[in-house]
Amino acid sequence: MRRFALPLLPALLAFSAPAMAQDVEAWTPTDTALRANAAGIALPQTIAGLSLSKSGELSNGGKGVDNYAQYLSEDGAIQATLYVYMPSYADAALAAYMTDKAVMERFGTKTRRTAYAGAAAGGRQGTAIRAVYDDAADGALTTGAAFVHAGRWMVKLRVTGPSERRKEVLAGLDSMLAALRFDDPQSLHAAAPAEFAPCPVTDGADARLTSAAPVTETATLSVPHGGAGRLCVRGAVETAEGHYDMLQQAGVQGGAILVPVDDAGTLLAVDPAGKGGYRLSIHSVGQTDLYGLYDKIPSARQIAAILEGKDPQTAQAGAIADHAANGTVTLRTASAKAR
Repeated sequence: MRRFALPLLPALLAFSAPAMAQDVEAWTPTDTALRANAAGIALPQTIAGLSLSKSGELSNGGKGVDNYAQYLSEDGAIQATLYVYMPSYADAALAAYMTDKAVMERFGTKTRRTAYAGAAAGGRQGTAIRAVYDDAADGALTTGAAFVHAGRWMVKLRVTGPSERRKEVLAGLDSMLAALRFDDPQSLHAAAPAEFAPCPVTDGADARLTSAAPVTETATLSVPHGGAGRLCVRGAVETAEGHYDMLQQAGVQGGAILVPVDDAGTLLAVDPAGKGGYRLSIHSVGQTDLYGLYDKIPSARQIAAILEGKDPQTAQAGAIADHAANGTVTLRTASAKAR
């Protein structure tokens, strides 16, 4: 699975399911390749001793926005997965950062990160992030990952196998990354690993919800993507389910706040609104949950309550932006029922 150990909090599922649209075929096989149709991304069906085993959708069935393809070595000992998915806020640096946390939590303290750097995707330098972990699962496994942001889409590669076959694992990862093909190479975003220095801020009084009216526009965050803009750790959000970093734009007074929740692109954002105040939104695959406006940035305690579905203010308002694979965004109130 793409989502390792970090849970999808119940609050993120509080809204009704999106209205059904016409089904989108997630994958199209050719004689030699497998193609994610809406994304315009393809990979050979056989590569570096790995062969396509199965493909499908992880969630949002029929929408074609959360797709996977699994590859196996002949003996099944080395497993690889290609994920092509469309989070409403796509960022390769944050995906790599959250996957790094998840790998370390899942595979134990003996796990060593032995590579974490920029790489090439589809022959273009500086458009991917590549990570390698050795001695995972008490020394039994080597696992590698790579991340690419292309247009609206995220591409994530995972390859895992026995430590004694490390060379094959890395050959699989690097060959798959090099063999990715994009209909529009110009859509590839620059990507580099992010480093977050501390910039602690003492929380004051809780923020106040100033507008509970339904939001009438989608949230476009002002934060630069792919590690291009510096972020720092403002504080920590502690919930019953886990610990999440509260990231802030470094050197930007009153700038946006991001709280990544999992390695699948789910994050809470607080962004300055054009009409004054701060807009709260929660981003996930194929969807953005939109809340009202706050008079200032909510405290870490408030954000924890929001993620756990215990904040009475956010329960009073909300709208949903449904993101289709073709780029269409449909805005509806949170109370709208699925058809």
